[in-house]
Amino acid sequence: MSFPLLTATAALPAIGAVLTAAVPAARRNAAKSLALVFSLATLALAIVVLVRFDPDGDRYQLTESHSWIADFGVRYELGVDGIGVALLALTALLIPFIILAGWHDADPLETGNKRWRPTQGFFALILAVEAMVIISFEATDVFLFYIFFEAMLIPMYFLIGGFGDRAHEHGEEAASTQRSYAAVKFLLYNLVGGLIMLAAVIGLYVVAGNFSLTEIAEARANGTLDMATNTERWLFLGFFFAFAVKAPLWPLHTWLPNAMGEATAPVAVLITAVVDKVGTFAMLRFCLQLFPEASKWATPAVLVLAVISIIYGALLAVGQRDIKRLVAYASISHFGFIILGIFAMTSQGQSGATLYMVNHGISTAALMLVAGFLISRRGSRLIADYGGVQKVAPVLAGTFLIGGLATLSLPGLAPFVSEFLVLVGTFARYPAIGIIATFGIVLAALYTLVLYQRTMTGPVKPELSAMPDLRARELVVVAPLIVLLIFLGVYPKPVTDIVDPAVKQTLSDVHKKDPQPEVEAAK
Repeated sequence: MSFPLLTATAALPAIGAVLTAAVPAARRNAAKSLALVFSLATLALAIVVLVRFDPDGDRYQLTESHSWIADFGVRYELGVDGIGVALLALTALLIPFIILAGWHDADPLETGNKRWRPTQGFFALILAVEAMVIISFEATDVFLFYIFFEAMLIPMYFLIGGFGDRAHEHGEEAASTQRSYAAVKFLLYNLVGGLIMLAAVIGLYVVAGNFSLTEIAEARANGTLDMATNTERWLFLGFFFAFAVKAPLWPLHTWLPNAMGEATAPVAVLITAVVDKVGTFAMLRFCLQLFPEASKWATPAVLVLAVISIIYGALLAVGQRDIKRLVAYASISHFGFIILGIFAMTSQGQSGATLYMVNHGISTAALMLVAGFLISRRGSRLIADYGGVQKVAPVLAGTFLIGGLATLSLPGLAPFVSEFLVLVGTFARYPAIGIIATFGIVLAALYTLVLYQRTMTGPVKPELSAMPDLRARELVVVAPLIVLLIFLGVYPKPVTDIVDPAVKQTLSDVHKKDPQPEVEAAK
C-alpha cells in the first residue's frame, strides 16, 4: 500500500492545530513556534505532492479511496488534478506567511475589562482552516467535500469574531460589536449557501446513486447517467449558489467587506486568498464536470453577474475611506474576473482563471499584509490618517507600491498574465462582455494609485514622523511574495504547465472547443 500523501498533507496541519491548542496559555511563544513548524512541514509535503504530480499523467493522481458510510455510498476519496494541486500549493505557501505576519496579533492585551482570547487558539484555528481547505481541494467524493466546505466556517467565525482588528476608530466596545456583526454575517451567508447545496447534494445522490465525482462524471460522459434537463439545472443552481457565496459573486458578496474590515490583516488574507478560492475551484471541479449542460445553459447569466462584480467592486473600491475595505472590494472585482474566465468556456479563459486564483492569492497577501503592518504602526485603518509614509518608511512604501501595482495587473507582475488570458479567452467567444470587463482594469489603476498617493506621498503627518520601517520578521513575510510576483509575471510557465491539461479536460467535459479565428493568417 502506497503512502497516503494527500491524507498526510491535510492531517499534518490538523494535528498541529490540536497540539498548538494544547500548549499552556503562559507559553504563547511556544504555541506560535509550534504552529509555524507545522505550517512549514505542511509546505514541505505540498512540495512533494507538486513534484510527484505529472501534468501529462492521469487526470486525478495520488488517489486514495476507502469505504466510509457504505449504506449511503459515501467514500473517503481523494485525488488531485492540475488545478487542485496548484491551489493546494498556494494554500500551503501562504499559511507560514500568515502565521509570521500575525505573530503579535493575538498577544494578551488589557482593553478595559476585556482580554483577548488565548494566543494559542488564534494559531490553532489558522492551522485548522488550512487542513479543511487542503482536503477540500483534494476531495473527489461530493459528500466528503461538502463536510469540509461547511466545517471551515466554524474556525473562520471565531477568527473574525474573536480575534478582530485592534485598530478601530470608535473604541473597543464599538469594535467588539462590529466584529460580532461581521462574524455572524459571514456565518449566516455561508450557512444559507451550504444548506441549499446540501439539498442539491441529496438530490444528486437520488439521481446518481453515489457521491463519487469521478464515477458520476464518467457516467455523464458516456451517457449511462442521463439527467432530466430541469433536474440538472436545479442541481447546478444548488451547487453554484453555495460556491457564488463563498467566492463571492455579486450580489452575494456583502459579507466580505465586513469580514475583511473587522478581521486582522493575516485573517483577511486567509479569507480572500485561501478560503474564498474554494468557491471558484469548486465551480470548475463540480459545476462543470457534474452538470455540463446546465453550466452552458447558465453561462450568459453568470457572465453578466461576473461583469457586474468586476465593475461594481472596482467602483466601490474607488470610494472607500478604509484601507482594508478597499482591498476587499478590489477582491470582489478580481473574483469577477476569475468567474468570467471559468464560464467563458475557452482554454485561455479557464487557464487564466486558474492562474488568476494563484496570482490573486499572492498579490492580495502582499498588499494586505503590508497594509496590516502599516495599520499596526498608526492604529488606524482610515486612508485620511496617512500621508508621506514613503519619506519615513521607504521600504514599507516600496513593498506597498509593488503589491498595489500587482493588484492593478501591471505588466511584468504575475496578475497581468492571468488577467490578460481571461480577457483574451472571453473576447474570443463573447467580445461585448470582454470589452466591458476591460473597464475594470482602468478602475483598478484609479483606486490603487489614489490609495498610494494619499497614504505614501505628500507631507508627512505629524503622527507618522517616528514611524519605523519594516522589521526583519516583516521583511521575511513580504520579500518572498514580492519575488514570486515578479518571477511569475515574467515566467508563468511552471504554473500553466500544471493547470493547462486539467483545463483541457474540463472543457472536454462541457463539450466545448476554442472558437476558430474568423480571419485567416496571411500566407
